[in-house]
Formats: sequence, structure tokens, C-alpha cells
Amino acid sequence: MLSNPESGIKGIISNIQHMTVHDGPGVRTEIFFKGCPLRCRWCSNPEGLSPEPEVGVFGHDCIGIDVCGACLKACPTGALMAGENRIMAIDRQVCKKCLRCASACPNNTLVVYGDRMTVDQVMDEILKDRSIYMRTGGGVTLSGGDCLYQPEFVRQLLEACKKARIHTCVESEVVCATSVLDSILPYTDLFITDIKHMDPYKHRDYTGFSNRQIKKNIEYLALKSTPLIVRLPIIPGCNDDEKNLRETAEFLTQTMRGNLLQIQIIPYRPLGIEKYQALGIDYPMKEQSKTKPGEYLERIRKLAEEFRSYGLPAQAGTTVKS
Repeated sequence: MLSNPESGIKGIISNIQHMTVHDGPGVRTEIFFKGCPLRCRWCSNPEGLSPEPEVGVFGHDCIGIDVCGACLKACPTGALMAGENRIMAIDRQVCKKCLRCASACPNNTLVVYGDRMTVDQVMDEILKDRSIYMRTGGGVTLSGGDCLYQPEFVRQLLEACKKARIHTCVESEVVCATSVLDSILPYTDLFITDIKHMDPYKHRDYTGFSNRQIKKNIEYLALKSTPLIVRLPIIPGCNDDEKNLRETAEFLTQTMRGNLLQIQIIPYRPLGIEKYQALGIDYPMKEQSKTKPGEYLERIRKLAEEFRSYGLPAQAGTTVKS
């Protein structure tokens, strides 16, 4: 474990995924942070939205209230909701997020999303894969939610990674003050962000937040020397109209500098629906979820060609060249 004089600060981590290959070069360890200021309708990681630890309910794994019932006994507020001899949901208005029910559950019916960890604890996980980073040119990617929702913890973690000579990548929506970017860029080897819509009002409609600060920060990142990847999630019926796509290409053409590595055109995929159900959240993309990804991939390839015609390094998908 690395010695870190500031390691008393704790971040809230929803997941640590080893051996990932899509969010940065080589084989990586990806740290998913809790908390995000946006509420994108197509978000596939709803467990990352809230900044606090919370419990997801997977009722199909319940072994039965008649033979167990430990969670019901542990809950101090009676927030657990049962049906057909199983725990089915949580009354979120009553729940105090004490997490006692999940601690009492003997299997994976009740899953806690969010673990309070120190920098040293996260580094212990990261260093398990250090030899793999060395062999593959990989490293660590901080994601979410939005990792910059916890900026000071992220800064300390990135600094610890750099001291350990580990490649670092930050994936963020950049809904933050520019000063936050200044604090982390000295320890960041690669930055990944995305553009969801060029119109500030439609952006607010689809994500709950205007894009003005986001565009400002993307322009700021373009001026820096840190290698940058910009992703364009293409969502049917939301941002895939010709006007928005043309304005996006023009913005990128005018903004980007030599540090732009790739424009990645990403197809919408209806992921995370089970996690929405587990958290008691309505999935907001029910109509779009009927879209078959295979039918949409040809359009994604053609869009990549169109963006390349603007002189942009566009590609279909998320493969990152080492």
C-alpha cells in the first residue's frame, strides 16, 4: 500500500472493474464513482447517479421470506416491500439508507451500490493489475457516474497513480468549474468526454443540464496538451438529426487542436434496464429500447465517414489505439 499523507479523505465508489479494454489504451482497471450532475435519459449506469450509497433489489434471487426474512428483521423503518414470498422493492420515501438490510441478506437479493474507500484502499486494487498494465500499455480509468463529482478525491487518486508510474485516464461529462480541470490535468495522461447535443435547451431537456459549461470546458481541454477523446453517443430520436450532427461536426472542426486523438461515434444500446428496476427508477427510454443495435450500426459507420469528411479523426465504436 502506498503511503499517502492525505489518505484520510474517502471517495464513494460504485464498482471497481478489472481487465477492461474500452476506456483507454491497453488492459485497464476502471474505477466507477458515485454521483453525477446529469440525468441523461439513456444513462446505462443508474447506480452511479446518486452520490450516496444505496441498495438495489434483485427479487428473483430472494430465497424466500418464509425461510429467511433476515432483511425484514434488520430494516428499522419497514421500508422493504414483499410479494410472492420474496422481497420485491424498497419504499425509497421511507428508507433511511442505513444499508442494514443488505448486510443481513445472505445472498445477492439486496446489493449495495457505493463503498466509502480511501485513496490507499483504491490503490491496493489498482496495484493488483500493475504487471498487466506494463505488458499491455494499460492503466487506470476513472469513470462514473461522473468522477469529477468528487474532485478532491480524484485529484489525490490520480496523483498516487502517477507516483506509481501508472497511466491515467479520466472519463467525465465535464460539468464542473474549469479550475477542477486545472487541478487534475497535471496527473492525467488521457481525457475522455462526450457531446450529447449542441442545442443548450434540448441538452437540458435530455440531460437536465445546459451544455454551456460543458462546451466551454471542451474548448478548454482542446487548448491543453493532454490527449483527448471525444465521444458522440447517437440516440435515436434525440440527437441523431442532420442539423445537430452538422453543428457538432462544425464545433469540433473549429475547436479541436493537435491533442485530439479520436472522435468516437457510439450507438445507443439499451443497457442497465435491470439496474433501473432494482433501484425503483422508471427507465426513460422505453421506446428507444426497441431499437435493434445491429440495424443501427450501418448508420454509425456512415456517420463516422461523414465526420471524417470534415477532417476529424472519427471512428465507429470505442477502440482506443495504444
